[in-house]
Amino acid sequence: MDKAAFQRPPGPIRRVCDASCDVPKAYDAAALRHNTQKYISIRTASLADFMHALDYQTAFHLAPIGLVLARDRIIEDCNEQLAAIFGRTRESLLGQSFAVLYPSPDEFERIGERIPPIMTAQGSYADDRIMKRANGELFWCHVTGRSLDLSVPHAAGVWTFEDLSATRRVAVELTPREREIAAQLVTGKTSKQIGRILDISSRTVDVYRARLMRKYGTGNATELLQRLLGN
Repeated sequence: MDKAAFQRPPGPIRRVCDASCDVPKAYDAAALRHNTQKYISIRTASLADFMHALDYQTAFHLAPIGLVLARDRIIEDCNEQLAAIFGRTRESLLGQSFAVLYPSPDEFERIGERIPPIMTAQGSYADDRIMKRANGELFWCHVTGRSLDLSVPHAAGVWTFEDLSATRRVAVELTPREREIAAQLVTGKTSKQIGRILDISSRTVDVYRARLMRKYGTGNATELLQRLLGN
């Protein structure tokens, strides 16, 4: 066989070698393995350097979702995305109570009371709720949290905030209790289930559901749910 046919390895093998290695004039399997291992070592070292530079603090602050480290419902640290969601600066949020992100003190207190038993039982907490930006605008937000100590859920934990306003708008003005009922309705819960969660009667839930239907101009519960979901 003509040795000239082996002067340079073909296709992908040639590209691997050309990246960082000298290709011998005559094809040699041992040399090819050496050069390939050399290339892989270079690439692995580059990845290691990148991962070292991307430490946990950098990842926290560059995350594309709002992140908060909280202690006793006080914002100990947060990233820029969280500040952007709420229309504030990161510096202005540090040391502040979560209350500044809620539409009303009542909602801050009531949601805070609901979190511990659910987090203790399930290991985490999540809901869709209406929150408030610095300019007063209300918006739907998906919130999740995990405590470092499930026996004391509010003591210290990590929370995420995702702005849902691009697909779900707060179309009408609602009272604090109406916002809470709406937040439960979008999860598909029944009046009895909502009543147990909010510690009110199912009849009271039905009264607020009827109010929401009037405000949204819907004729039944299904239409109301579609409006609340932004459809």
